[in-house]
Amino acid sequence: MTRVYLAVLLLCLRLMCPLVTGIFMDKLASKKLCADDDCVYTISLARAEEDYNAPDCRFINIKKGQLIYVYAKLVKEKDSGEFWAGSVYGEQYEDHMGTVGYFPSSLVSEQHVYQEANKTLPTTVRNLQKP
Repeated sequence: MTRVYLAVLLLCLRLMCPLVTGIFMDKLASKKLCADDDCVYTISLARAEEDYNAPDCRFINIKKGQLIYVYAKLVKEKDSGEFWAGSVYGEQYEDHMGTVGYFPSSLVSEQHVYQEANKTLPTTVRNLQKP
């Protein structure tokens, strides 16, 4: 009888304390290519080939077929993923327009290149806390 109580207790504890799981994220590269010193000029226009759900606030959600303005291309490093920085474009995505974030470069195809990204700059992630 005590074994049954022990089994029920362990089952209840397991349900109350689920295992912690997370999404494996590639680290961001330490350098990026931009068209200017502030990375504000558009490098290119890209179209999403697949949906992408942002794992955290540094990234943006993209939907298949969506147009994205590209502002920076992170330089590929040994232990980093290949990401670009940009913002979505289109009236149907009005709520997300102007939000700049990272997304995997492998999920988009460049439609038009406006200018070359020839400025190498350090990659920095903004502090989202208020001063």
